[in-house]
Amino acid sequence: MPRLLYVPVLPVRRHAAEAYRDLRPAIQDGVTPLWSLPPHPEARGAGLAAAVRREIADVSRVQSRGPAWLDAPFADGAQAAVLAEVLAEYMEFGAFRPVTGPLRPAVQQDAALATAVGSGRPLGIRVRVPGEWDHELTEAVGRLVARVRRVAEAELLIDLGAVLADRPGAHKEALRALDALVPLADWRSVVTIGGGFPQVTAEMLDRGVREEPRRDWEVWHEIRRNLAGRLPALGYGDYGVQRAAVLARPHLPDQGGGPDWGVLRYTTDRAFALVKVVRGGPDRARTNREAARELLRLPDYRGALASSGERWLRDCARSLTHSAVRTGSDGPGTGNAATWLRVGNVQHMTHVVRSLAHQA
Repeated sequence: MPRLLYVPVLPVRRHAAEAYRDLRPAIQDGVTPLWSLPPHPEARGAGLAAAVRREIADVSRVQSRGPAWLDAPFADGAQAAVLAEVLAEYMEFGAFRPVTGPLRPAVQQDAALATAVGSGRPLGIRVRVPGEWDHELTEAVGRLVARVRRVAEAELLIDLGAVLADRPGAHKEALRALDALVPLADWRSVVTIGGGFPQVTAEMLDRGVREEPRRDWEVWHEIRRNLAGRLPALGYGDYGVQRAAVLARPHLPDQGGGPDWGVLRYTTDRAFALVKVVRGGPDRARTNREAARELLRLPDYRGALASSGERWLRDCARSLTHSAVRTGSDGPGTGNAATWLRVGNVQHMTHVVRSLAHQA
C-alpha cells in the first residue's frame, strides 16, 4: 500500500494556494492536499459553474508538482451535476483526483467514478466520522466500494472533523471506523484526518502567547499505537491552522466589520502557539512586530531558514529603521488576515512533513 505522508484539508482560497506555492519543493513532495470547495447556498447553473471556476483558478495554477484531491463536500443534490462537470474539466488536464463519499448524491458518485476510470487515477472515498461510528455507514461504503473496485483503485479518507478536548474518545471512534472499513477493499492508501486547531477568542490572547495542544496530532499517534502494526501505512491529515468548521462557511465578499484583531500562529511539536495582532490603528505596526517577536522568543522557534513562514515572522519582528521613520514607512509589512493564514500554514505544513519524515 503506497504511503501518503501528509494530507492537509485546504480551502479553495487564495491564501491556501499561496501557502502551498511557497513550500519548498522537497516539502511539496510530501504534501497531498485535499482541496475543499466552500458551500454555495442557492447557487445554480451557469452562476455556480462560474463561481467555482474562479475559485479553482488559483489552486490549479500552483498544483503542478504532485497529486491532490479536489472535492465539493458541501454541494446539495441540485448542484451535484453542475459541479461534477466543472471538476471533471480540472481533473482531466490537471493533477487532481476525484472524491466521493457514501452519502453523496448518486449523480456525484457516478461522475467521480467515471472521472477516476477515464483518467486512470484513484478515487478518494471520504467518510465523515463526527462521533460514534454509525454501522449503517459500513454498508453504504461497502456498496460504493463494490462499484469502484472492479474498475478503479480507491483511497480511504476518514475525516474525523474537529478533535478538540471536548472529544476525548476521538481515537476510539477512528479505530472503530478503521476496523469496519479497512477490510472492505484493497485500499491504495488509508488516511485519518482531524482538525485540532481551536476556536480562538480575544480573551484567550490577553496575556501574550497562548499555547493550545495539537489534539489532532495526539489522536493520530494514539490511533497508530492502538493499531500495533496492523496498518503501518496509515497516513496523517489535518486542517492546518484553521478550525475544521471554517471550511463549511460560504465565501463572502469582504465588506468590513468583524473583529479588529487577528492571530499569528506557530506550530511546535505539541502545541499551536497563538498571539494577538491588530488589523488597524496607529499602533498597528508596532503591536504586530512585538507579537512576532514573542513567537521568535519561543524555545521551539526553528529559525528563519526553516521556511518562508519563519522568515516572514523574522522580518515582521524587526524594529523600525531610522530611514523608515524618516520616510513614514513601517518597514517590512506586518500583514493582514490572509497573510497571517498563509505564513501560518507554510510553517505548519513544513513542520508536519519534517516531523512525519523523521518518524518513518
